Amino acid sequence: MEQKIMIAVMAALLITGCRTEHSTEQAGKLEYRPAVNEVSVITLEKRPFSLQILSNGKLSAIAGSSLVFAGSGTIAKVNFCNGDRVKKGDVIAELENTDKRMALESASISLKKAELDYLDVLAGLGYSQPESAPEDVRDLSLIRSGLSASRNEYEKAKYALDGTCLKAPFSGIVANIKLKEWDSSDGKPFCSVIDDSRFEVKFNILESEYPIVSKGQNVMVTPFGKDAVVSYSGKIKNVNPSIDENGQIEVCAVLDGTPSLIDGMNVKVTVDKVLDRKLVVPKSA
Repeated sequence: MEQKIMIAVMAALLITGCRTEHSTEQAGKLEYRPAVNEVSVITLEKRPFSLQILSNGKLSAIAGSSLVFAGSGTIAKVNFCNGDRVKKGDVIAELENTDKRMALESASISLKKAELDYLDVLAGLGYSQPESAPEDVRDLSLIRSGLSASRNEYEKAKYALDGTCLKAPFSGIVANIKLKEWDSSDGKPFCSVIDDSRFEVKFNILESEYPIVSKGQNVMVTPFGKDAVVSYSGKIKNVNPSIDENGQIEVCAVLDGTPSLIDGMNVKVTVDKVLDRKLVVPKSA
């Protein structure tokens, strides 16, 4: 009898355990909820899109000239130093010119004598004034009197004296003085004059960037250096329609000169281009 009771109790416990396990499993299934990934949606609109090209370039003055004395000789006087500003026609340096001045004086005396001889020849031919003589008579008198040759010698002497003065061909700044007083010129360059009122800057862009740039487009030029925080505005002067062996295209821009810019300076060049009505995806997307 006791054995039967024990079997009945064990069977009841087994049935109860199975029901509990089944109920727990069912409860777990009811409580599970799949994770939901929420997605934000925005509507793309066509609006202006900014493109930017960054490149490096080098400034060069819009005009520059290496100056050489017309003749050879000893440098007697230097009137300007590197960095000095000159105006067109200023005498930058002079050669010793004693012999040239004496030659010009002699040529001037010979010219005056030939002018008197010219009038004497005309008078001998019956003409008191050159204006009254026919052209062929005047030509003959010029040759007989030696006036033509004297005029030529005078101009040559004047040119030789002028050649002892080295003059600025345009207004600008003096640079690269290579000789000093009492040096011999001997046809060597004495200095350069740089017109720093405007500068060119040449820089390269990639082949893929060619459609973005065009003549007259604005650029920003920034000198290198920790203190170079100021940028200068310029415009593209031309775009070379040829691709080099590196797949790059040369662009030339111009900008006004300032005291902060010098010939040969390395600079950064920025070109901005705004494209109209493009689908733009926000950076936060």
